[in-house]
Amino acid sequence: MDTAVGLVQAYLRVNGYFTVAEYPVLDATGPGGPRTITDLDILAVRLHRAPGASGTVDAPLDPALGAGGGADMIVGEVKEGRPHPNPAMRDPAVLEAAFTRFGCCAPTDAARLVAELLETGRTVAPEGHTIRTVVFGNPTSPPGAGAPWHTVPFARVLRYLEDHLSAHWGILGRTQIKDDTLALLALREKAHRAATGASRQGTDR
Repeated sequence: MDTAVGLVQAYLRVNGYFTVAEYPVLDATGPGGPRTITDLDILAVRLHRAPGASGTVDAPLDPALGAGGGADMIVGEVKEGRPHPNPAMRDPAVLEAAFTRFGCCAPTDAARLVAELLETGRTVAPEGHTIRTVVFGNPTSPPGAGAPWHTVPFARVLRYLEDHLSAHWGILGRTQIKDDTLALLALREKAHRAATGASRQGTDR
C-alpha cells in the first residue's frame, strides 16, 4: 500500500471509520474482458454513534474531518503534494460504479448522488447517510473558497495520531497494534519515552 494512503487509513480508523484502501474500479465491457481502469485511494464509512456511547479508548472525532453527527461516507483522495482530486475522482462513471459496488446507495440513485457530490462536495443518500469528497495532502496555501471538496492537511493527520497515542499510552503501549502505520508511530512514541526516561535517570545521578 502507498505510504500516504496507509497514513490516512490509520487516521480514519482511529476516528472510527471502516476503510477500504486503493479500491479498484473495473471495466467489464471492453473487448479484452474485465480490466482495472483506475482505483480510488480510500473509501471510508463511519456509522452513527448513539448518544453517550463510548469505548475504553475513545478518541473524539477530529473536527478537521468536517463530519456531522450522523453516518458518514468519505470518498477520499490522497496526495503527497498539493491536495486536489485526480480525474478519476471527478469522473461520474467511476464514482457511480464505486457507489453501486460499495453498496452505499441503490443503482437508481447513483447518478443523481454523484452529480450532487461533484457539484458541492457532499450529498445525502436516501438511506440517510452523508457522502463527502475529502482530499488529504500538503497544502501550501489555504484551500480556495468554494472548492467542491473538503481538505485535511497531512500535518493535522500526523498531529492527531501522535496526540492519540500519547494521551492513551497507558493502554496502547501494551497493545499489539496490527496497523503498520500506527505501529510505526507507536514505536516512535515508545522510543521517545525510553530516551526521555534514560535522560532523566542520567540527570538524577
